[in-house]
Amino acid sequence: MPQCSVSTGGQSSSVMLECDCLAHRFGNAADNGSRQPRYPTDMTDAEWAAIRPLLPVPGWMRGRGGQPEAYCHRAILDAIRYLVDNGIKWRAMPADFPPWDRVYAFFRRWRDHGMVKEFHDRLRAKVREKLGRDAEPTAGVIDSQSVKADAVVGSDSRGFDGGKLINGRKRHVVVDTLGLLLGVMVTAADTGDRAAARVLLHQVADAHHRLALVWADGGYTGSLVEYCLATLALVLAIVRRSDDQKGFVVLPKRWIVEICQAQCTHGVCCPAVSAVSVQMRRLYQPGGRVRRSRSSASSRWSAWAMSRWGQRLSRRVVIQPRLIQA
Repeated sequence: MPQCSVSTGGQSSSVMLECDCLAHRFGNAADNGSRQPRYPTDMTDAEWAAIRPLLPVPGWMRGRGGQPEAYCHRAILDAIRYLVDNGIKWRAMPADFPPWDRVYAFFRRWRDHGMVKEFHDRLRAKVREKLGRDAEPTAGVIDSQSVKADAVVGSDSRGFDGGKLINGRKRHVVVDTLGLLLGVMVTAADTGDRAAARVLLHQVADAHHRLALVWADGGYTGSLVEYCLATLALVLAIVRRSDDQKGFVVLPKRWIVEICQAQCTHGVCCPAVSAVSVQMRRLYQPGGRVRRSRSSASSRWSAWAMSRWGQRLSRRVVIQPRLIQA
């Protein structure tokens, strides 16, 4: 059996263990040697054991043509996780990973065929089942947040949010009651919450047929409530802040998505962090400003952001997580 190095307990190890990825078992990955894990983003053995059965089967193993893959799947996943976590360029990939063009080709193929979303959805379902929930959620929470854009961001993909006085872009997310991502969309900051919610909720409702209830703040009132009920068969429940309340107040249900949004902005690495955090890392310049990129490309990065959230999801599978009380 071909050999490759793996880490134990999240730390580098000199012990050489057998790699059981499909590229090693049935492909030509053994011809390119092994890699010594050394970065915090490298998967532990327990994470890899949870992730490996969820990986899609390559096309060349299903009779769709193409050559057997020549690089270890685990090394490629570690390379992409390193890239999105550190915000580097593809060509700046460290030399101990597979060649950057092979890693990019792997990522692009998964992205274009919807494999990343499928991989993320499988991990989310496994986390929910581990916590005693059904694999498919029946309730969620929607929210949006505007972020400042760098001066080089084109006017066609940015806007001015008059309510928050922010010139940049806006991310819209839907999470379940555990804070796990169901849907994400990036728009210009001047896009209204209700207009974006129509599109995003339609996508989420199509993907999650059991979803029946979504909590939102006061920015989603009006005709959107009737639209969701009549068109999407969703109850959009508005959680309002009392006029008598002053200062910071934790509002029921809304705090779940608010925590995720805050962790996206500040890059807090904890088990509840949303997949969008990595997407926004790819968009941010140092100092919290958004990089130059089209909104469509930014939305596509949310695909791999989902899989980077797979790092957090996989750890919630293999480590007893702290349950978020909904």
